Amino acid sequence: MLLSALLLTLASYAFRSDLFALGSSASSSAFVVDTGYAKYLGNHSYPNAIAYLGIPYAEPPVGNRRFRAPLPLNTVRITAGAKGAVIDATEYPDFCVQGTTGNGDAGGAGSEDCLKVNIYTPVNATKSSNLPVLVYIHGGGYVYGNPANWPFDHWVNQSPNVVIVSVYYRLSSFGFLAAPALRDTANGDLNAGFLDQVQALKWVQAHIGSFGGDPKRVTINGQSAGGSSVELHLVAHESAGLFSQAIAQSVYRTPLPTPEQQEALFSFYANHAGCGEGTAAQQISCLRNVSVSALAMAQDAGSSAAFTASGYNVFHPVIDDQLFSEFPTKSILEGKFAKVPLIVGATSNETLSGGSDIVAALHSFFPSLTTASANALVAEYPLSEFGDLQFQDVTGDSELKCARSILGKEFGAAASSWTYRYNQPTPGADEVFHAAENWMMFRGTSTGTNGTTTFQTMSPSDITFAQELIAYWVSFVRVGNPNTFKLARSPTWAAFIANSARIVLQEDPNGSTTVSGSFAEQEPADEKNRCNFVAGLLGQQQN
Repeated sequence: MLLSALLLTLASYAFRSDLFALGSSASSSAFVVDTGYAKYLGNHSYPNAIAYLGIPYAEPPVGNRRFRAPLPLNTVRITAGAKGAVIDATEYPDFCVQGTTGNGDAGGAGSEDCLKVNIYTPVNATKSSNLPVLVYIHGGGYVYGNPANWPFDHWVNQSPNVVIVSVYYRLSSFGFLAAPALRDTANGDLNAGFLDQVQALKWVQAHIGSFGGDPKRVTINGQSAGGSSVELHLVAHESAGLFSQAIAQSVYRTPLPTPEQQEALFSFYANHAGCGEGTAAQQISCLRNVSVSALAMAQDAGSSAAFTASGYNVFHPVIDDQLFSEFPTKSILEGKFAKVPLIVGATSNETLSGGSDIVAALHSFFPSLTTASANALVAEYPLSEFGDLQFQDVTGDSELKCARSILGKEFGAAASSWTYRYNQPTPGADEVFHAAENWMMFRGTSTGTNGTTTFQTMSPSDITFAQELIAYWVSFVRVGNPNTFKLARSPTWAAFIANSARIVLQEDPNGSTTVSGSFAEQEPADEKNRCNFVAGLLGQQQN
């Protein structure tokens, strides 16, 4: 019996939407959702799940809409275009134009017409289901990423009592072009890619009920730049009321510069794209008429050694005095954030820097950090104590891991929080690097360049552990507590605030499929103190 159950579980994870759809999707009315303005045919991708792929949530940001805030979806246009026919939503859409991963590859794949969502529902969901909703914001440094690489139909298959929405948003220069001239909305908008996410959340509020979701119970979730996005939504003026819970994984504590600090990058980009003449407003107008490939090459060049004018060499969210008037850490420490339940965590060994010169790495990541402050930060991590891990921990704490301590404490005091340390390396890795949990949560995904991925085979113990993670996450989405619907074998995940408790998430060391390897621990006092020191640098780290 145990073997049969295991084989059935493995078979469930082996389903791929293109294979299962051959025998199950067809044009069955059971897989059609009527939003009131259009009918969409979904893909019966798993026994318990239907995937509605590429549903538009805003108007295409093309032509004169490039570098501007998204317009709400014109549902009249969608209705007229459908002409009464059911719209096929069984294939993943074009993803947003990609930037380089920074490993020598060229970006440029994708489309500007990408403001879509993928929606995963239980097979029996109806407009009266009122199921809790998870809205997922992908990572990729705000530069790259394709939601098809992080699918959720197996989550719904395991727990057919939630609706999950995965968001496409504009990336790199297409989403985060910044210059002082963009403070004037006649020229465009700052943080357009983040405004895409806001518009997606507004669409969810208006239309997720048609897919069986409850707009009053929305949890936002993201990893890396997605985790950073979650943190920003928690403090953004435009995001209030659009969600009721949050999960932030490996928060990317990237600086939020001013448009003025991004001006050198803007000038380089415009020149590289052939739009270097005239005023900034004229340059932006010129850039709207340049091909996607020319802009892709220009944005990639900005993050290369060709650009040396300043340390601000990546298109990221900026302080715009509209969405964000101060750094998110400052808002959080001052209690100016959405008081909602939160899960926040990091992997054991993550950092986004490489090399051996810690101060140089810190300057590269945080261009406004002074040498004196960098040296003072390094002094908090004595070589005698940290040894070979000094570089990893100094950079990793500031860039990622200290969000766990800072947010866990503040949200625990104001609402409720649960924190974690993810401690399972991906197969073949000797440490638990950044994004290790993605491999486990999303069917062994190993992302590549330009929106690609490879789904690797998962072992029985991998699948067992993945189910444990998904159960914790979905339990939180359902009732605001990761324990209520956890698997029976999983340990209780204590809330953070009582005694700085957190959970260590990992497989059973012996490869068991019946025993959990996860366990409880406390945040070490010295780790808390170091993260307090990091938080004190928020003005220079700009996060």
